[in-house]
Amino acid sequence: MSAAPPKIPTPAPPGGQRSAWVAGGSGLVGRALIDVLVEAPEYARVLAVTRRPLGREHPRLANRILPFDRLESQISGTPCQDAFCCLGTTLRQAGSEAALRAVDHDEVLRFARAARQAGAERFVFVSAVGADPASKNVYLRIKGETEADLAALGFPALDLAQPGLLLGGSRPDTRPLETTARLFMPLANPFLGGSLKGYRGIDVGVLARALLGMVRVGRRGVQRHTFEALVKLASRGEVAAR
Repeated sequence: MSAAPPKIPTPAPPGGQRSAWVAGGSGLVGRALIDVLVEAPEYARVLAVTRRPLGREHPRLANRILPFDRLESQISGTPCQDAFCCLGTTLRQAGSEAALRAVDHDEVLRFARAARQAGAERFVFVSAVGADPASKNVYLRIKGETEADLAALGFPALDLAQPGLLLGGSRPDTRPLETTARLFMPLANPFLGGSLKGYRGIDVGVLARALLGMVRVGRRGVQRHTFEALVKLASRGEVAAR
């Protein structure tokens, strides 16, 4: 029995005609990212995949509301060149390690597989500084495992953003410890140098622009970006409102 011929990917459309997918668009990073993408001249369409309505409108924004356990079948056939994943929760919110893994690993992988099947050549994932599959910290261990499993999917370009504490903006949910830390992090940032620089807090708007900057720089392969790289990439992700 002869092997099936290899699937030839559809060429990506030129700038101004690209399509981006976003998962986690209702969260702190996702909302800021959508603000950036809908004004970026590269994209004719931004598809936000969410569990509940975003409650916002824009001529280039489409919102698909669907359960993530059926994501791969529900959005098959929808074009995608660049996929951005901002999904994530905390152990406190999830309630258990299994529930945390269901979001931070399983749902991320479902979204990534759907994007890969749709022809996405670049996948951008918001992970965390210190992510490591061997970490004793549950949150960082799951992030590290997710990074490794994303790399195994074979995207031509995989960007792993590893920010520290997120500053600015407001979350739709309450995270008391994080809220307190965000008040003090701007004062602590100057003292985090050398190997600790990656742990500096970063403004969520800067991070959102950095995610677009990754697309514009266009590096292939697996790339990991911590504080300094994210700040530099943000300058490449500047957009002018239309």
